[in-house]
Amino acid sequence: MAPPFPIEELPSKLQPGARLLGFDVGTKTIGLALSDVTRSIATPYETVRRTKFTTDAKAIAAIAAKEGVGGLVIGLPLNLDGSEGPRAQSTRAFARNLAQHLDLPTAFWDERLSTAAVERHLIEADASRKRRAEVIDRMAAAYILQGALDRMKALG
Repeated sequence: MAPPFPIEELPSKLQPGARLLGFDVGTKTIGLALSDVTRSIATPYETVRRTKFTTDAKAIAAIAAKEGVGGLVIGLPLNLDGSEGPRAQSTRAFARNLAQHLDLPTAFWDERLSTAAVERHLIEADASRKRRAEVIDRMAAAYILQGALDRMKALG
């Protein structure tokens, strides 16, 4: 499957009951979130500390196989004006490379301000700085994935 598909087309590419794996791709870590089998709720899953790409891809592929993942939603860090900068290009390159290791339908989802929104929520919940650092990437991935799930549900 050639990435990416528009989010509107992703459901038609999925098997019934297949879960989605959401990504918040950073330079040092990759936050992961997992949908339920009905693709209604996103849950923070894990943070992968980036090392070598092939090592990261193998870890992600193992998670996908273990959890019954049928598709990927990767947060695309657009600039505030909607244009693509270096981070978006890097994320697109990550998706292209990952597609060589994991043949699953993929869609991008606008992740503008997702980390900031999650950080604000964690601060309001009085999470310590250390705790925020531990969970922010996977929570941002859940925020991204939930936005995509909500959009797909709204489309019917």
